[in-house]
Amino acid sequence: MTLGLSILDQSTIASGRGADAAIRETLALARLADRWGYGRYWLAEHHNSDSHAGSAPEMLVAAIAATTARIRIGTAGVMLPHYSALKVAEQFKVAEAIAPGRIDLGVGRAPGSDGRTAFALNPNAREAADNFPNQVMDLLGWLGDGLPEGHPFRAVAANPQVPGRPQVWMLGSSDYGAQVAAYFGLPYCFAHFISDRASEQVTALYREGFRPHPGHAGRLAAPHCALGVFALTAETEAEAWRLYKSRELWRLYRDTGRFPPLPSVAEAEAYPFTEAERAHLAPLRAKALVGAPEQVRAKLEALAAAHGVQEVAVLTPCHDPATRQASYRLLAEAFGLRQAPLPLAAE
Repeated sequence: MTLGLSILDQSTIASGRGADAAIRETLALARLADRWGYGRYWLAEHHNSDSHAGSAPEMLVAAIAATTARIRIGTAGVMLPHYSALKVAEQFKVAEAIAPGRIDLGVGRAPGSDGRTAFALNPNAREAADNFPNQVMDLLGWLGDGLPEGHPFRAVAANPQVPGRPQVWMLGSSDYGAQVAAYFGLPYCFAHFISDRASEQVTALYREGFRPHPGHAGRLAAPHCALGVFALTAETEAEAWRLYKSRELWRLYRDTGRFPPLPSVAEAEAYPFTEAERAHLAPLRAKALVGAPEQVRAKLEALAAAHGVQEVAVLTPCHDPATRQASYRLLAEAFGLRQAPLPLAAE
């Protein structure tokens, strides 16, 4: 089976440029990804961050849907406890009207922010997170499954009424999301770029616990799993590793509780790493999916095979937008992508 290749974009803010530039870079890359044959273009959600500008992925989904022709567009994801399930359903039904058959609605339970920001978004976010499976059930109901008898909002319709429905995905970086996805018969994406601890066990747990839901249009007949991964390529292996220094320094910042804009390669090369910092980064460098295009393709295919997944969504933050575009173009060429949609085994 051919490995599906998609893009995950956090609208990363680069040092020396503003968040508005990051949003425009996202829109430009999405149009190129549509041309290059990528299967999906997913937008992340982060709040109160100096690192990422994508605080409203549903708006980016609509903008990209209106300016592309064939690629699927979606979220990775909407952090559902911040919001009303009805409002999310309506937003993505609008997106479905803009680009019928091309919308993915990835949802997650994590805050995508610090605790204070989560409270500002929804003072009841903690209770909503505890009620996450019921929120998912309501979301699926408003997207077309219908709400159960006795539900207090059964008579409330999610508008607009459109012929199709977005494909709902479950996202996660622990076994919780895998279990929810399996229970509802939804596709699942594991955020390997956040944490790869026990990742193979998590994807196995999803497959083993998967429950098909015959008769439900938005569910799957069989498990379908993806990995969200960081990967970077360039014309040569040496150049790819040089570019990686930018991400490497940012990871050091992140692991010590700091979330600044992405530093440039020159800033990373000038940084005075201590021996302890180099030791901390060494395991990450050893596992990094970095190299020449064919090397990165081989690493991605091996990682996907080890996890039993059908797709990878590649995250490639680079300080220079042209460098990021080149990495994705080279990866598309290495995989021999063609302009064809990426189907799911939906019933």
